[in-house]
Amino acid sequence: MIDIKEVPDSQKKKLTFLICLILAFTVMNGTMFNVAIPDIAADFNLSPSQVSWVLTGYILVFAIGSLMYGKLADLFAIRTLFTIGISLFAFGSLIGFLSPNFPSLIVARIFQAMGGASIPALSFIIPARFMPSSRGKVFGYVASTVAFASGVGPIVGGLIGGVLDWRFLFILSMMSALSIPLFRRWLPAEERQQGSIDIPGAILIAITVASLLFVITTYTLWILAITAVAGGLFVWWTIKAKNPFIQPAILKNKRYTVTVLTSFFGTSCLFGLIFIIPIMLRDLNTLSTIGIGLVLFPGAIISGFLGQYGGRVIDKRGGVPVVITALLLIAGGCLLISTFAGSQAWMISICMLVAYLGFPLVQSSTADILSSTLSREENGVGIGLFNLLNFMGGAFASAIFGAVLEIQGVTLRLNPLSASGDNVIYSNLFLVLTLLAAASVTFFMIFYKRASAKQVEVS
Repeated sequence: MIDIKEVPDSQKKKLTFLICLILAFTVMNGTMFNVAIPDIAADFNLSPSQVSWVLTGYILVFAIGSLMYGKLADLFAIRTLFTIGISLFAFGSLIGFLSPNFPSLIVARIFQAMGGASIPALSFIIPARFMPSSRGKVFGYVASTVAFASGVGPIVGGLIGGVLDWRFLFILSMMSALSIPLFRRWLPAEERQQGSIDIPGAILIAITVASLLFVITTYTLWILAITAVAGGLFVWWTIKAKNPFIQPAILKNKRYTVTVLTSFFGTSCLFGLIFIIPIMLRDLNTLSTIGIGLVLFPGAIISGFLGQYGGRVIDKRGGVPVVITALLLIAGGCLLISTFAGSQAWMISICMLVAYLGFPLVQSSTADILSSTLSREENGVGIGLFNLLNFMGGAFASAIFGAVLEIQGVTLRLNPLSASGDNVIYSNLFLVLTLLAAASVTFFMIFYKRASAKQVEVS
């Protein structure tokens, strides 16, 4: 193993800006296409189940890729992985822009996912590896970019799709190729590390994750049998193999597992919130896509600035108090939305602002804790697993709450402060998210303290 020296401050600024820029393209690529689904269905004369594969196919490949790139980063130079990933992402975007039919569009989205998965995975590894003294601040910038781009994406997608055509959404993603020369220039050179990829383990975990996500996104329950078999074989192989894809030592690290689980539930709250809000605003407030984007926009903008401040706090005080603050903000925001569900859109926007403030903070603080907890050899796959579980948390939340929203005639009001009427089901769901966020912060405060105490005893 070689030690990588910390990059100079001037190079840090360039790298941070470049990471945030390319990450914004990736996040917007997802949220923009959510808006374009109806237009794609109309152009190719597709049923809802058929057109859903524009999102489902992307999700399946992206989730697996986020873990794979993390593992590869433990062995190969990051700038090489970025070159491959961004090239695939831009190539898929070109195919999408030229796609004459639905199958070619699906191929384009798969190539996009194969390459795009490298960007968030490596964006969280770069600060930990090359900027350790200021990684908290950089994590803050990265997480703020995710929050900002997720809020801006629907607006940009609605404008481009409305004025031009949904194919022009691919143009923004194609522009990502311009960053490759800059990454190759500004990222430090790294030697190939000793070790090899556990191919059987990689295949088994890929099948496990893909089949589970397939069940979540399509409700095809018999696929759970494949998930169980592949998952069981993966556990067996991990115990048996000399150099397994995921080292058991990582999962035995209590601080790591507590932080990852906290992030999983916190991210589930956030993605559940972001999934339900547009549906509620369209159902109760009859807003257009642009109108929904404008409701989300203030929270996205302000959380972007707060995330940068949160990153500086992380560098000074560590990630633990920031995790707690983030989850309390999410819980408070969800409780406010539960109380005011069905109110005017500007009121919901203010409530969203409170919850949105927790978005960059929970991601940057948990990433910082993990970076300080794991060794350099474990950092890549550890953060890759962190990204995978966060992604799956979002998929779980969307699937579960989507199914609940199909229930008709809900009259039981769980929040006594909310009004009665058509808003009840939404109010109840946001109260559930409030309780989940509160449970997450309680879990973290109790078990992380215990894990840290045991770590001190061992050392």
